[in-house]
Amino acid sequence: MVHQSTLVGFTVLSAEKHRARHHALNDLVARSFASAGTPVTKKPPGLFRTDGKRPDGLTLVAWQSGRTFCWDVTVTCLLAESYVTGSAREAGDAAELAASRKEEKYANIDSQYLFALIAVETMGPLNTSACQLCDNLGRKISSSSGEHREGAFLFQRVSVLVQRFNAVLLHDSLPTAWTDKSIPNFVHLNFLNSLGNISTEGLKIIIINRFL
Repeated sequence: MVHQSTLVGFTVLSAEKHRARHHALNDLVARSFASAGTPVTKKPPGLFRTDGKRPDGLTLVAWQSGRTFCWDVTVTCLLAESYVTGSAREAGDAAELAASRKEEKYANIDSQYLFALIAVETMGPLNTSACQLCDNLGRKISSSSGEHREGAFLFQRVSVLVQRFNAVLLHDSLPTAWTDKSIPNFVHLNFLNSLGNISTEGLKIIIINRFL
């Protein structure tokens, strides 16, 4: 059972933390292109989607079939009410749905560009186009580094990045002062008693490490 305060912490993200997570994931993608020997620019000028915003990145040289590649990243929470039903049916459904919704905003992107939406769920799964891109980047990085596991390493870096921000959200959802009524129901009282005299901040860290 997930405590209500924790659920809200995962689904309701402050604008500041949303931007930080978004920029961190976008930076990871940009650095991966650089590792593959492909220069990129973030938020390319002169390229807009239907709402006037720009995609997150664009390669400065042709990526495939003589066309440059642009991308947009998004992170979605499968615990949100609009995604729970689909996620219960199939893993990755929330990422696919978030990607399809955002792709509509790029309907006006010229055919001279290749485009992919990189959608990542807070619990791990990526959408199909994101998996394909990570596979392609992994192969290109491997060809230059000689390490055949680069693709696996890239998936791991995405996973670790999302987990780090999950830890931040879980930390912020925990109460600042512990009482019998404020203890989340996933923390057993015997576990708390075994800790002895420990600060609230220390208890938060232990819970995050134990239950994430």
